[in-house]
Amino acid sequence: MAQINDGQAAGLLRRYGIRVTKSRTDILRFLIEASRPLSHAEIQEALPELDRVTLYRALSFFVEHEAAHQVQGPDGAWRFCAHSPNQDICPGNHPHFLCSSCGKMICLSDQRLARVDVPEGCEVEGKQFVVYGKCADCAGVIF
Repeated sequence: MAQINDGQAAGLLRRYGIRVTKSRTDILRFLIEASRPLSHAEIQEALPELDRVTLYRALSFFVEHEAAHQVQGPDGAWRFCAHSPNQDICPGNHPHFLCSSCGKMICLSDQRLARVDVPEGCEVEGKQFVVYGKCADCAGVIF
């Protein structure tokens, strides 16, 4: 779990061309310090001082400016991961593991994925790969 202060979060926002506000700084810090992708509800619960509209707008800005990416779970809820330009937090284009019991989502960085050929003439605008199963806690495995 990466630790980041307000100044570092504000610097990242500027690098991505996002106007710095306290709300955006708080949200980005929380995403960076999280050990997994988080849903709107999880972020709202952790940052109750933020209204829902501010949270949704900030997350939209983050995705649009590539400061974060989103992954959709089987429940339809989007989950968000922050990443940095040097990709030391979360590189963005990687698979995720989603626990089918508790809903916990884990980044699976540094994973090779099989090549996917798209039909000729099609333009890829994004990709998402999610592996489903039971996390170690839900499977009863203790490491």
